[in-house]
Amino acid sequence: MTTLTVRDFRPDDAGAAVAAHRAGREHLVMTAEALVWLNALELPGEHFRTFVAELDGRVVGSLRCALAVGTTTVGVGYANGSVLPEFRRRGAFTALLAAAERHLAAHGATEVHGWVDDAPGSPAFARARGFAIGRAAQFSARDLTLPLPEEPARPAGVELRPAGDWAADPRPLFVVDEDASRDEPGEVVLDAAEFEDWRRGVWSRPDLDKALSVVAVVDGEPAAFTLVHTDGVDRYWSAFTACRREFRGRGLSKLAKRESLRLAAAAGYRRAYTANDATNAPMLAVNAWLGYERCAGEFKGIKRLGSPVS
Repeated sequence: MTTLTVRDFRPDDAGAAVAAHRAGREHLVMTAEALVWLNALELPGEHFRTFVAELDGRVVGSLRCALAVGTTTVGVGYANGSVLPEFRRRGAFTALLAAAERHLAAHGATEVHGWVDDAPGSPAFARARGFAIGRAAQFSARDLTLPLPEEPARPAGVELRPAGDWAADPRPLFVVDEDASRDEPGEVVLDAAEFEDWRRGVWSRPDLDKALSVVAVVDGEPAAFTLVHTDGVDRYWSAFTACRREFRGRGLSKLAKRESLRLAAAAGYRRAYTANDATNAPMLAVNAWLGYERCAGEFKGIKRLGSPVS
C-alpha cells in the first residue's frame, strides 16, 4: 500500500524538491541553496511556503506558494510546483495544491495564480481543479558555445558595467527595476515595490550572479540592466531585463543582454534560458536576434478560491 504525505519543506529536502521542480523542464534553473534561502526569507506579507509530497517516505514533488507583494492588488496568491514524472497520477500534486490553497486562503487570498505547462494533459488537469486557462508565455534556449551576433554600435555616453559595481548601494538598480516592472505583462500590476524588500528578495538571492548581470549606464546613470541567475556550473537564466521608460528605444536592453551572454560564455556557461510573455514582441525580437529558440511553453491558470473542482 502506498502512503502519500504532504508536509512543510525542510532544508534537507532541497535537493529532491528542486529535482521535482525541474523534472522534464531543462529550461528551469533553480539550485538547492536558493530554495533553502527562499524558505528562510520571510518578506512582509508574502507568507512564502514550500510544501513537499512524500510517497512511502520519498520526496517526489514540491510546490511553492505565497501572496503577491509589491502591488496594491490584494487577495492574489500564487502556487507553482511539479512531481517527478514516474510518480504522477497518484494524487501527489492534487494534495500539494490543496495544501497551498488552504495556506493562501488562511492569509486572505481569494484567488490563486499558477503556471501550467504547455504539455499534453496539463491544461485539462488544471481545468479539472478549477483553473481557467489564460495567457501564454514561452521559454527559449541558447547554446552558449555558438557565436554571438556582433555588438551593435553603442550610443554616445553609454557604457556597460557589471551589477556588482553597485554592491555597496544597489538603489539605482532598484529604480530601474521598479520603473520597468510596472509595464510587465500580467494580471497583477507591480505598483508598490519597496526598496528594502527588493534588496532582500532580489538583490540578495544566492544565485544572482552580479558579475554576469550587466547594467547599461547612460552618462553615469543606470538606465537598463539584465539580472542573471546561474547554477554555478553551466546553466544561465535571464531573471529580468529592464529599461527605464525615458531610455527606451535606444537598444540598451539588447546591449546589456548580449554583453551578459558574452561574459557567461567566457566563464564556461553552456546553456542560457529565458522566458517571455507571448505578447512581449520587443523582447521576443531581442532574444531572437541573440539566437534564442523556443524550447517550451506555459499558460497562466487562475482559480477563484472556493470554486468547484470536477
